[in-house]
Amino acid sequence: MGRTRGTWNTKGIWLAGAALAAVLALTGYAVLSGGDEDADTPSKGATPSASASSGPSATYAPPNDWTEPEQWAALPRGKRTDERGSQVGYPHTTEGAVAAAAALNTVSIEGGRDTVDEQLRIYHSYVSKADRSDAHAEEIELAAIQTDKALHKQMGVPAGGPLPSGAYMRSSVIGYKVVNASDDEVSVWLLSRAAQKAGETAKESVDYTRILNALVWENGDWKLSGAATQRAMGAAQKDQPKIVAPGDAAFNTAGWTAIREAS
Repeated sequence: MGRTRGTWNTKGIWLAGAALAAVLALTGYAVLSGGDEDADTPSKGATPSASASSGPSATYAPPNDWTEPEQWAALPRGKRTDERGSQVGYPHTTEGAVAAAAALNTVSIEGGRDTVDEQLRIYHSYVSKADRSDAHAEEIELAAIQTDKALHKQMGVPAGGPLPSGAYMRSSVIGYKVVNASDDEVSVWLLSRAAQKAGETAKESVDYTRILNALVWENGDWKLSGAATQRAMGAAQKDQPKIVAPGDAAFNTAGWTAIREAS
């Protein structure tokens, strides 16, 4: 059964029910705050992976009946793959910005690829130059190490070793709703499906998460920006689309656009 649940932890990161949401929150958290904000001031420490609301989300389970989404989009692909394996080089359009945001929120932790690998890849491939520093990269790495240790403990295997055979944590963006868009800055709500499995015979658990990202056009590509996300928070608070999966009638009411796989 899918579910979505959230709370603010001591560093002000919005966490959904799946541990993968913590992975997605790490990069944006360092971008906006550097890790030193007070837990009681989420407006300062709010992250691109944060909900604009500081209260917990209601649990959610997809309905049995399918309602066709009214809006579909096939987002453009990046023109190339960078040295870290990330798709980059998106078009200078609103859809290009949304595609970049979807790419930076697509995560796969399984086999020999751990949380640190994914976080540093996202950080170096997609974060604005204004938000990158050696100190922030170190924060990302240290936080990812702790998250990875927690994941290994949860799955009953020693830290630093491989996950159990068949275990994984994956997140993919399945819908979006643009908040604001200009030529060089786009803010967007992203609806993601986060799945986790502890091994070959374990049952997969699924969560749906709502994430706010804002990107700026920088040196020929779209980059995640802390300053832009801060600017987007006000408008985002006024219109937080309900967390509902494609196929739910409420998906259309909430104004989400479903994402088709690009050819």
